[in-house]
Amino acid sequence: MSDIFTTDFKAASYWWDRSPLADDPVPDLPAKADAVVIGAGYTGLHAALRIARGGRSVVVIEAEALGQGCSTKNGGQVSQSIKPGFDSLVRKYGKDIAQRILGDGHASRAYVEDFVRTEGIECDFRVCGRFHAAHSDKAFAELEHDTANQPVGLEVPVRIVPRSEQRSELGSDFYHGGAVFEDHAVLDPGRYHAGLLKLVREAGAVLVPQTRATGISSDANGATVNTSRGTITCRDVVMATNGYTDAASPWHQRRIIPIGSYIIATEELPEALMDELFPTDRIASDSRKVVYYYRSSPDRKRILFGGRVSAGETDTTFSAKRLYEDLVRIFPQIEGHKVSHSWMGFVGYTFNQLAHTGQRDRVHHAMGYCGSGVGMASYLGMKTGLRVIGDAGSATGLEHGDFSTRPMYRGKPWFLPAAVEFYRMKDRMGL
Repeated sequence: MSDIFTTDFKAASYWWDRSPLADDPVPDLPAKADAVVIGAGYTGLHAALRIARGGRSVVVIEAEALGQGCSTKNGGQVSQSIKPGFDSLVRKYGKDIAQRILGDGHASRAYVEDFVRTEGIECDFRVCGRFHAAHSDKAFAELEHDTANQPVGLEVPVRIVPRSEQRSELGSDFYHGGAVFEDHAVLDPGRYHAGLLKLVREAGAVLVPQTRATGISSDANGATVNTSRGTITCRDVVMATNGYTDAASPWHQRRIIPIGSYIIATEELPEALMDELFPTDRIASDSRKVVYYYRSSPDRKRILFGGRVSAGETDTTFSAKRLYEDLVRIFPQIEGHKVSHSWMGFVGYTFNQLAHTGQRDRVHHAMGYCGSGVGMASYLGMKTGLRVIGDAGSATGLEHGDFSTRPMYRGKPWFLPAAVEFYRMKDRMGL
């Protein structure tokens, strides 16, 4: 497997080729602001944009370069974002809140499209649909059942594709059929993030990279944020750290499970081969618990293939080899073609598989997107910004979710290796 890499292989995000991370001079940290946003990914930038446009002074701090986190390292897939099903949500929260939570998922997908088009962000956004593949006959039967029994008023356009017709959607015999979700979309995460940065700068926010938050204190009257480069006082703080949440806020750290998600990009492939593998040019995912997601690059010359490749975190050279093996299992036709990029980022999971937003004293948060962060981080970042400026449009169903932790959990997921192996075993058994 040592020969799978191109001579110009990069252990870095493919999206950075076209949208390099900003290398601006680091400004002085202001002594005070109306709001401090911690994290310069999609969540933080959408929150900062709403706050700044609402007439408040806002400072965005980022521990590393602007965009260093998962906002420029994801697959660029935009869906309805909610993992638990309607029946499960009703049992836990009641019908009204369940409908509002699923409604937030639908709204997040629509929000991204409207925002990109209204603001004129050039990020290769398109509504292409998703082929969600069944990894077993049982999974296909569940897809059929769920498609035929969607919650009234929350239906999405979806159609079943039996195994006999699978090649019309995906050039593979690996799966047992699947379903096409017609409304799912795709974009270039790097260009999207760069467009957001431009808007936030133009709105007057102060962007301060290479400045790590080290502690937060707050009460009903305001907050103080200690950083690696000094202290700033403010009326409101926005925690927009998701999978990178750390001990600067132990309460939030105890509620977020950081999970590494790994992606490779192939070298440029022949046009005829891309046409065979992605005949409809949709994004793709599968029904395994240890999920894989993949797509063509915006120029339709490469495959971008991502997933969880090991029980613990690993380096991106090792993960590239594991991902390549799985990619060839799905698409034997690409064996011999090489890998040009391999990278990873931390997604933020929660114990109930729901994103969360809310407020404790003057500290607001939006995080825990469970692998669906492009749409939901954008949407909940916007909603959090509205909450900070007191806009009634900030309400969401997700603020009613149970943002719980577990005994003995302090932000280091010691249970993750066992959980991953358990779910990997279930995937192999088709359960």
